[in-house]
Amino acid sequence: MSFSRSEISFESAGQHCRGWLYLPVAAGPHPVIVMAHGFGAVKEMGLDAYAERFAQAGYACLVFDYRHFGASDGEPRQLLDIDSQLQDWASAIACARGRDELDQERVVLWGTSFAGGHALVAGARDGSVAAVISQCPFTDGPASVRVMEFRVLLRVSWLALRDAVGSLFGRAPVLVPSAGEPGSTAMMTAPDVVPGYLGLVPDGFEFRNEVAARIALHVLFYRPGRSAAKLQCPVLFCVCDADSVAPTGATLSHAARAPRGEIKRYPEGHFDIYTGEPFERVTTDQLEFLRRHIPTPG
Repeated sequence: MSFSRSEISFESAGQHCRGWLYLPVAAGPHPVIVMAHGFGAVKEMGLDAYAERFAQAGYACLVFDYRHFGASDGEPRQLLDIDSQLQDWASAIACARGRDELDQERVVLWGTSFAGGHALVAGARDGSVAAVISQCPFTDGPASVRVMEFRVLLRVSWLALRDAVGSLFGRAPVLVPSAGEPGSTAMMTAPDVVPGYLGLVPDGFEFRNEVAARIALHVLFYRPGRSAAKLQCPVLFCVCDADSVAPTGATLSHAARAPRGEIKRYPEGHFDIYTGEPFERVTTDQLEFLRRHIPTPG
């Protein structure tokens, strides 16, 4: 099916989030998938491939960058705040429901990595979304912190404290790399992180591989997987068995509590399912899930 892509913006807490709106050429209103990326990432890092695949199947897609990142407004830049990002999800859902070409009764949330957890929380808070797809999701802060190298954790925590204290006095953020080599001072340092995470950045695209360090103080207490038990809509969990960032055991435990949860497992690591044959398998499974629960008119 043919589709178009246009730029879109919507207001969130007085600032503008920007992104893309994919629309199938067929007559609407279309079921719509609201989509966002993971930890410190932007929409250009592979979300277009997913949105194109869904749009070809007859689903509209609203893909956005969080405030403080990418094309969206927000100062200081690179500020990753969980509450603000969840507000951006709520604003994106409201935007989708307010457009005539989109079906406000058939809004699906799709999140990957850190956004895979956000999608669970946003769906539970909204209470009326049609379905949720949570891909290689971050579901449990304590579990993710436990897989960090202890020396790295100490260094990152020190930067986080400096950043948090400085913010009280209006100082510029203390930044820490999102992805780094094993043993370096970064939020993610597993062996597959640098090639996997930075490998998603398109050639020639200017990407800032850094976030305000204060987020490290909040990740430990963020357990979005707990929202799975509150979701009454169908939920598809796409879980990577070799995940080095979002531990599989914690995710499977939370997923098992979703009343209408479905689980698909893949032997790959956290960053493998964005490209190649693993991408083909995961999008095939996601489209099968969508067609069963939110079928398009065609």
